[in-house]
Formats: sequence, C-alpha cells, structure tokens
Amino acid sequence: MIQISESSSFNSIETYLSAKGWLKESEHIAKINKAGEGNMNVVLRVTTNLRSLILKQSRPYVQKYQNIPAPLDRINVEKAFYEAVQNGAIKQHIPTILGFDAASYLLALEDLGDCEDMSFIYDRRSITDQQLLLLVSIIKNIHATAPPPDFPDNMEMRQLNHQHIFILPFLEDNGFSLDDVQPGLQKISLPFKKDIVLKMEISKIGDAYLSKGNTLLHGDYYPGSWMIKDESLYIIDPEFGFVGFAEFDLGILAAHVIMASHDVTYLEKIEKLYGNNSIDTRLTMKIAGIEIMRRLIGLAQLSLTRTLDEKQQLLLISKNLILS
Repeated sequence: MIQISESSSFNSIETYLSAKGWLKESEHIAKINKAGEGNMNVVLRVTTNLRSLILKQSRPYVQKYQNIPAPLDRINVEKAFYEAVQNGAIKQHIPTILGFDAASYLLALEDLGDCEDMSFIYDRRSITDQQLLLLVSIIKNIHATAPPPDFPDNMEMRQLNHQHIFILPFLEDNGFSLDDVQPGLQKISLPFKKDIVLKMEISKIGDAYLSKGNTLLHGDYYPGSWMIKDESLYIIDPEFGFVGFAEFDLGILAAHVIMASHDVTYLEKIEKLYGNNSIDTRLTMKIAGIEIMRRLIGLAQLSLTRTLDEKQQLLLISKNLILS
C-alpha cells in the first residue's frame, strides 16, 4: 500500500507506478504537483518524459475539511461509474482509467490537460446556450446508462451528503459562523432556519434522496465537476454517484445555473432540453431550491460573490421552489 502526497519523492512514485505496470518502457517522472483544488481527495498530476497522468487517492476524511470523516471506498464508486459509462455516448466527456489499486484506494486517470472548472459562471453570471446544451445532453446520457447490478449503493457517502445538504444548513446552531463568510449572512439565514414548514419539506426530500432508485446518477453535478477546455467539456469527480432519481442531478444543475444568473426560468429550459416527460417538475424544483439554500447558508460555500441583498433574493427564490 502507498500513500501519495505532493511531497512524495519521485523515486517512490516511479517505483510504485512501474511495479503496477502503469509506466511505459523508458518512462521517467519529471514533475509531481497538485492537480487543482480537490475537495474530497488527494489529486496529483504526475508529469513524465512522455506524458502526464492523474493519481487520485481517497483518505478516511474529506481532504479539504480533514475533521470530517468520509468513507475510503468512495474511490471504488468513482471507478465503477467511469466503467459503467465508458462505452456510451459520453465516453468523450470523461477521463480514461489507466489503472486502479484497490488496496491503496488509488485511481490512475488520463490527464485531460489544461482545463478549468466552470465555477467561472458565478462571476460571469451567465452560461452559454452551447454549454448548457452539452451539460444537459451529458447528464441525459448518464441517466440513460443501465446501472450495473453490482453498482455500489454508496450509502456512506450519501449519508455524508445528506447531512450537508438536508440537515446541517438548516440547524440554527450548527457550529458554523455564516458571519465569517459574510457579515450579516447569519441574520438573513435565521428566518429560513426557523421555518418549520420549510424544514419539514426539506426533510421529506432528504428521505427520498436516501431511498433506492433506478437511474444512474453523477451525484454531484455542479460547476466544480464540469471541466472545460476550448470547445470540449468533461465531467469528473463522480464519487457521490449512486442509483437514484434523475431529478436529483437535474435539480443540482439547475440550482447552480440559477445561482449564477439569478434567472429561475433556467429550470424550464433544462427540462425542455432534457426532453423526458416522466421527469417530476416539482421534485426538480425542490431539489434546486434546497441546493441553492444549502450553498448559501451551509458549510459547502461557493466562490459566489454576491451582496447580502442578492443572497436574500436567492434565498427567497429557493424557498419558493422548495414549497412549490
């Protein structure tokens, strides 16, 4: 078993990769550095004399918040997800698996190159029609993939996510000071944290999230998982994937486009692009509302620069969506 980090020696990583058969003949490491700002896992870019590859390893905690425990086997879910969709229409939108070491909880992936995640839509306050069309097309194809019978239920990750989506943001005293994020945010959050009817509806949707579904989900379909390079768009980080209901992914997608644009009509646009009459519009709306609200008043904050008035407007929009 190996534990990788940015300070790992070239020799130790090269010996490991060679032993696993993941390096080509006469291939040697020239550089090791952190690949992006990963929240959940240790993610390194290993540059050799021939190419570069990504090494991704899970720890028994969230890498960004190491006081939060997280299941080690989430990396198995990521591998299972990529394998499930690799032969479908979205193969060109995901990285290729180069190797997997179950004992070390380590996944080696194709390096997609000089990409940036789509968090820039928050600052631009917009998304292009082509980008939205691609995002909806990709998630529709994921949902159309028949989940393998042995696809992990990923319940530990779902329970972790459940706490941070449906529970903790709505506790009046959760140990997280919103005023440290933005002075005055705590005050405007309190009416929502004290709204019993709102919290009951959120709790019901949370129960549905933990239930068994029939659709393969990405599970964390937001701008941090959307990578763009020129005209190409890639989807990464499916460690929250599970078999559930399609409205969850669609609601998360809609929530982040609404947060960026402050335009709630994107819900209808996304459903039209998705083009499936069996989608429960109200459920998608509720998921979108919960995601907006928890991103504004929960622990999982975004790089979202907005005034208090703008955040309050978004909170009111989200409340209306939840109680739709």
